[in-house]
Amino acid sequence: MKNIKSIIILFAALAVISSCKKDSGKLPNIAFKTGGNYVSADKTVTKGETVVIGINASKAEDKDVLKTFSATKIINGAAPTSIAQETLSGSNADAYAKDFTIVVGSASITEKYTFTVVNRDGLTNQVTLTLNVQ
Repeated sequence: MKNIKSIIILFAALAVISSCKKDSGKLPNIAFKTGGNYVSADKTVTKGETVVIGINASKAEDKDVLKTFSATKIINGAAPTSIAQETLSGSNADAYAKDFTIVVGSASITEKYTFTVVNRDGLTNQVTLTLNVQ
């Protein structure tokens, strides 16, 4: 009888251990806003033109809320410059939206924009677009 109880306890313990596999999680959602006046893909623009880039981000899993949002700009392959850095909380931790009104340079340059969200698990997702100024 003792052996049967031991075997049952062993199988129960193995079942619990095997069901506790770590969830690799899902990346947070991020996408460009589209339609209207939004620029949502690489584009050639004229010097001094004003463009609007919009971002929609959201959590991909109930408990893995968004923690941070950042945006950077790289001109002609130089080091990135931060154009936004935000800690997200409250309703912004579930879904976040932001618009950027950008006046591009007055010289022929390449401006690369990267928008990044990070969730509670530290998983990162990003979208990028390039504006070729002519």
